[in-house]
Amino acid sequence: MQYLIIAYDNENALERRLESREAHMEGARKLMAEGKIINAGALIEDDVMVGSTLFIDFESDDELDEWLENEPYVKNNVWNMDEFQIVPMKLLPKQ
Repeated sequence: MQYLIIAYDNENALERRLESREAHMEGARKLMAEGKIINAGALIEDDVMVGSTLFIDFESDDELDEWLENEPYVKNNVWNMDEFQIVPMKLLPKQ
């Protein structure tokens, strides 16, 4: 199932974001190679990273939950999980 993830950062999370970024990127690159992250990027306000968007494709909700349990931005309290959005969607196929 494909999803759009919209994840704004907690207030004052920039330092934690930068500390967790390498581990986050390593995991994201692995999932991109597996086709599980289709695309991703940082949300920017006033030239500062304030969140993330991801297009993901996981086989099940359990797989999605497992990713979130191990995601460095979740574990290190970067993303504001109270406002975290998971939107089921279907991307237009590439031609």
